Amino acid sequence: MDTAGVCQIKPEFILPEKERQLNLNHVSDKDKAAIDRPDETTTGQAPEEAVDSERTEGEDGQSQPKRARGNPKKLKGQNKKRGRTYNHNTSDALCDLLVHVQEGEEVPPCPRKECFGSHNIEEYLRKKPADIGPVCYSFQISGKCSRGLACRFGQSHIAAVSGRNVVDKEKYEQYINKGPHVKNQLEKGVQWALRKKTYNFDLADKLIDSYNRKAVKATPDEINLLVHPGKKTFGAVTDEDIISLRTQEKKKIDWANKLYLASLTTVGNLPFRRICKEFGAEITCGEMAMCSSLLQGMPQEWALMKRHHTEDIFGVQLAANNPHMLVKCGQMLEKECDIDFIDLNLGCPIDWVFKRGGGSGLLIRPKILESCVRNLSTILSIPMTVKARTGAYKDENVTHKLAPQLKEWGASMITIHGRSREQRYTKSADWEYIRQVAINANPVPVFGSGDVLTYDDYKIARETAPEVSGVMLARGALIKPWIFTEIKEARLWDISSKERFDIVKKYVDYGLEHWGSDSRGVENTRKFLLEWLSFLYRYVPVGLLERPPQKINDRPPFYRGRDDLETLMASPAASDWIKLSEMLLGKVPDGFKFIPKHKANSYE
Repeated sequence: MDTAGVCQIKPEFILPEKERQLNLNHVSDKDKAAIDRPDETTTGQAPEEAVDSERTEGEDGQSQPKRARGNPKKLKGQNKKRGRTYNHNTSDALCDLLVHVQEGEEVPPCPRKECFGSHNIEEYLRKKPADIGPVCYSFQISGKCSRGLACRFGQSHIAAVSGRNVVDKEKYEQYINKGPHVKNQLEKGVQWALRKKTYNFDLADKLIDSYNRKAVKATPDEINLLVHPGKKTFGAVTDEDIISLRTQEKKKIDWANKLYLASLTTVGNLPFRRICKEFGAEITCGEMAMCSSLLQGMPQEWALMKRHHTEDIFGVQLAANNPHMLVKCGQMLEKECDIDFIDLNLGCPIDWVFKRGGGSGLLIRPKILESCVRNLSTILSIPMTVKARTGAYKDENVTHKLAPQLKEWGASMITIHGRSREQRYTKSADWEYIRQVAINANPVPVFGSGDVLTYDDYKIARETAPEVSGVMLARGALIKPWIFTEIKEARLWDISSKERFDIVKKYVDYGLEHWGSDSRGVENTRKFLLEWLSFLYRYVPVGLLERPPQKINDRPPFYRGRDDLETLMASPAASDWIKLSEMLLGKVPDGFKFIPKHKANSYE
């Protein structure tokens, strides 16, 4: 029997095989029409996924031809036209001016001419859905709930008699005095200036104009000398106001032997990064952000810039297809945000980015790539890094040739994912090639990424490519965020189902703190939790393996766990992920629907 690509489970835990198909219990008829057949991954291959900041096919919102049921060809990318998991009825909400009314305070009048929220607190509390649980995490840690009377865990801080908020003033003052816990909030003034196109980008414009006149023959020092020292202002910009930063004056980061959590689309949100930090991640990076959206002041894109105070080395990743947008974003983010480095995405494989010359498309546009790297590294006082694949095409590796040039252009660090754009996740990562890139890039630090799920994988990767400065973890961290602890302690952790569930519970607490504990925040937390569970279920407990450790591309047969909770957490059915969410966030509301983002995760 051929066991290649099969995760070997002890016989006593194996269950009879059954057909795997999408669970549609929570899907509307309209959405069912948008779903293709789930992925039938061939033995030894991993499904394509939207991780490592490389958004997969489907984010352009265009439909994809349906594939015949008899065709075993593996599906690619994301489900399209998934819609929202839940549509909130704003007429049932309380006016946000009344949400934080405390005991002894008068109810303030609403100054708005048109306000769709309720202004009767007593009536709102009578109609409000029952609390999900007795303990509000936000109130517990800070002494004040950010969602006040709208909180779905309100019995912690809503007085039963008066129906007003209770605040632990001493605890709240101590919490506030510790400083901002979440940084990089988009200020209204900045958003307004971006939308009205009045934000001052003279610094970036002058740098690009000067670079274009100087052309690409300039050295890094010559390009740095195109601008002159001085102080940034918001008024008219003169030569004396322009930044000048020699390479040796830039902020330094010690990259050596660090564990780097990859920029992960959708699932690499702030609550997830907090989990990974607690397990030992040393470098974190926000989800890939489109420069065009940031420059339009879109709140959903700016939300990707948020940083938790525990993230001590934090960067943001940008995607653009030209140096003009990229340099403007670099200037703006360094001024408006607290970040340690900016990473340029050279790996995004999806068509609508690639065909427009962004992401991995920059790998085949060397002149534009040079302008992007030179100018971004010049305008920044913080390190500028790049994240690339081996190349755009599977038989045409180019990054080993680009590495010495990236060093010359000003990149402070290079991360190489050991696959090409065409390969996506269908082949094993090439760590021999990663080593070649590291040798060519020396002395610029190089991180390697691909197929690291255990300490053994990490050890083999470092032995195969001893020249790399560190390892970036993507899918491995999604499947088992405790991998950082395993690597640091050089062990294989047979983590119990209770310990794993406690991690999920902590994620929910962090999610409610981040997105809010009202109905909208609860459902946002549930949505992102379900997306993470579509990876988390792939972990196979060590005690069930015949030959540990688990390999990232091996898929197990159907199996049961050592207890009911372990069995539930191993389920590939989206309906079971919803059950897990209901254990922490209450029953899903009427009209709730969830389609997993990645078809490969949609087994039942």
